[in-house]
Amino acid sequence: MAYFYNTPQDQAEMLKAIGVKSLEELFASIPAPLQLDRPLDVPPALGEIELTAHLQELAARNTPATANVSFLGGGSYDHFVPAVVDYVASRGEFYTSYTPYQAEVAQGNLQAMFEYQTLICQLTGMDVSNQSLYDGGSATAEAVLMSLAVTRREGRVVTIGSVHPEYRQTLKTYLTSLGVELVTVEASGGTCDLEQLARVVNDETACVVAQHPNFFGALEETDEIAKIAHDAGALFVVAFDPISLGVLKRPGDYGADIAIAEGQSLGTPMQYGGPYLGIMAAREKFVRRMPGRIAGQTVDRRGKRCWVLTLQTREQHIRRSKATSNICTNQGLFALRASVYLSALGPQGLREVAELCLQKAHYARGQLTGLERLEPAFASPVFKEFVVRDRQHDVDGLVRAALAEGIFAGVPLGTWYPELSDCLLVAVTERRTRQEIDQLVAALGDRASSSPSSAETASYA
Repeated sequence: MAYFYNTPQDQAEMLKAIGVKSLEELFASIPAPLQLDRPLDVPPALGEIELTAHLQELAARNTPATANVSFLGGGSYDHFVPAVVDYVASRGEFYTSYTPYQAEVAQGNLQAMFEYQTLICQLTGMDVSNQSLYDGGSATAEAVLMSLAVTRREGRVVTIGSVHPEYRQTLKTYLTSLGVELVTVEASGGTCDLEQLARVVNDETACVVAQHPNFFGALEETDEIAKIAHDAGALFVVAFDPISLGVLKRPGDYGADIAIAEGQSLGTPMQYGGPYLGIMAAREKFVRRMPGRIAGQTVDRRGKRCWVLTLQTREQHIRRSKATSNICTNQGLFALRASVYLSALGPQGLREVAELCLQKAHYARGQLTGLERLEPAFASPVFKEFVVRDRQHDVDGLVRAALAEGIFAGVPLGTWYPELSDCLLVAVTERRTRQEIDQLVAALGDRASSSPSSAETASYA
């Protein structure tokens, strides 16, 4: 991209054209605390050779997850991506037009959108799906805004402490200027405190937001959460792990009104946090409140099957100020990857992946908590992630010890939960082998005399 700088003369001519005398007058509408009135703390400029060398040195510090055996989780996972996913998604027809939203979008892209929506509806048990959002965090916030519009309640939104902390931070940002009270229910035992939830949900509550499996990998009492929300006239919004639906009930089967997810696990590799894929599906009666766009199937004037953009609710189109969202693009390329991934695996393949995650996670949990140093942090059932507590209160030391052996041991929880600063979140996907799990155990310490239960060990077989 070409770089064009403005000379003082250029600036003076532009200021004159818009009718102001100075830059200070131009920015006078910005509140004083937000104006930058100090010199920028930046180093002297570098020549191109020096700058290129510096950037290469910074880039070399990055270590991709695939360079080590990864037990990282918390929203981004090292799942296997079949070669067909990269092959289809790399075709020029898709790769060069990955954010289509105008009415004249090509039929091939529209068909891909429609098939993605169909697969997401089948996966979740919901009626309608949009054509993707940015990521799991934005999907959470958009689902809450949608709930506010559907219920016409603007008093309170209730979320649970076991929902991904970054999703909750995103939601807090979205709600800051709307005057909506955001109430967080404790998850001190790793899952929702149902009694506390029942106390805080009232007739001003627009929705209850839960995650299942939650951020700690534990399974929530979704039927009970849905009942508490619906009894108060609120909507039930659930964030789910797409892979978990190979073995767990679908959101549509336990009463969810809006189902959202981070879709990275469906055919997208780990890549420093994004770009990823935001999934959203809902009940049909809420379709006109959904953000983004929906592709539909119809016939043309010759009677041949074709596809169209059925619904576009963004502000640039006819709805303008009545738009449900300012979402102006989508993650079409990653939605395509998810479609190819789900199509390649099929229902049986997805079930097998989910079962492998479940079995290997239980094996790893049993082996790790058999160490003298580690114990399970929570007693709740888990899917592919779990939390272990370090009795020596040195999680960073555990992480360093594993990294020295070429292993990413997991995600320390103290960043988001100070009370869990002695805890480590460990994720085990279908890619992890028994040998790799045993290497992790060896790296974290000598095995205690007590061995894991036979049930935990047998579940791996």
